Order: sequence, then structure tokens, then C-alpha cells
Amino acid sequence: MLSRMKVIVVGCSPAWPNPGGAQSGYLVEGSGRILLDCGPGVLPRLREQEAWPQVDAIVISHFHLDHWGDVVPWCWGSQYGPGRTLPRAQLWVPPAGSGELGSFGKHFGSEGMFKQAFELHEYRGGEPFAINGLSVTPMRVPHYDIETYGFRVTDGERTLAYSGDSAPSGALVELARDADLFLCEATLAEVGAGETALRGHLAAEEAIDAFEQSGAKRLVIIHRPHELGLDEGLERAADGDVFDV
Repeated sequence: MLSRMKVIVVGCSPAWPNPGGAQSGYLVEGSGRILLDCGPGVLPRLREQEAWPQVDAIVISHFHLDHWGDVVPWCWGSQYGPGRTLPRAQLWVPPAGSGELGSFGKHFGSEGMFKQAFELHEYRGGEPFAINGLSVTPMRVPHYDIETYGFRVTDGERTLAYSGDSAPSGALVELARDADLFLCEATLAEVGAGETALRGHLAAEEAIDAFEQSGAKRLVIIHRPHELGLDEGLERAADGDVFDV
């Protein structure tokens, strides 16, 4: 019998860290262990629980630093540190992401560092891939002018939807369609606050609207600045929270 799927909030800060917080990282556990995004602060949080994180895969939504920055120190620890004797984790990145990582590597260490540290794969929007009994479907969402994806993760019984970073759109609603748990960002204090015509984030009321249109069963707000409140009755994630899916 499969373990019931759950998600552990390793970090849920927005583009700047909340006090004492880590940035985006959500560990999905069931038949396998998948880390959705790996922002700054996520790796040391995981290392508080085990000498080196043993995950089947890391899946990156997009290449803004707050969603993938700790993949860089993960490279060093998996090649030269306490992870060197363990199997390499898979690293799933957006289309053409392997080339992006090669370019990043030239600046952060070496061109081939990510391929040496991980089993590197590129996903395609709308095409599910399997990781140790869990199925992940990337779905593209609008986030300024950078190619960005949210994820649906299912064990065949329960479904988690994770928004990544997204402006309001029908794609976000479809991402969350009938999900058991919807982790949805709400970075903005009010609709469009501080953004140009090219949107990249949601206000709380826009997250609620996407949730209500989607038919998802439960909404948890993520990627929310510490300084911003939230209406009573809305669930807000905190680092360390564990949610059954």
C-alpha cells in the first residue's frame, strides 16, 4: 500500500527572504520524494533532517534565483561533500534548461557541473513524467517574460497543484483543476501593485479567484511577504508546515 502523499514546506519566502525564512522549496513525499524548487536556504533546512538530502528528483519551475539558487551548493556537496557516495538525484528543468545551466555553470563553477552532479532532464509543458511512482505534469503559467511552469503531482489517488510564480490566467485555473491541495502564491499587497502591464504575480484575491474557479478542494497561500496580512479564514504556509494531500 502506498504511503499517503504529503508536502513539507521547506521554504516559502518570496523573492526576498522573510525573517529567518528559506525561499521556495516544497518536498513532496509518497512513493517517492520530489523537491519542487530549491531556492536559497532550502538545502541547509533539509540538512537539519539528514546528513545529505536523499530525494529522487528536484524539479525547477523557472530560473529566477529564489526558485533554484541552492541547486548550486547542492552540486558541490553531491560531488565533493557528504552526498558524494549517494546516488545522483534527477534534476528536471524547463525546455532548453540544460543549455541555461551550462551558461550558468561558466559563471558559478564549470560548464559541466550540473550534469556531473545530477541526472539532468528537460520536461515539456503538458507532458507528464514519472518519478518513483509519482507523476508530475508541468503546465506553463505567465510570469513576466521568463518561461515558467507550475506543477501537478499525483500518486493516482490524490493531486497536488503548485503554482510556481504566476500572473492571473486561465492556465493557472487549469493547473489547479479539481486538485486536493493547491499551493498558490500571493505575493502582492493588492491587484497589480508595483507591477507594469507585464504581470508576474498574484494578489490574495486573485489566488482565491483561481482557486474557486478551479474546483480545487483546499487552498494554501505561499510566497507571501511577512509584512502582508491575510484575511481570516485563509490558510497561509509557514516554513516547516506539513500538509496531507
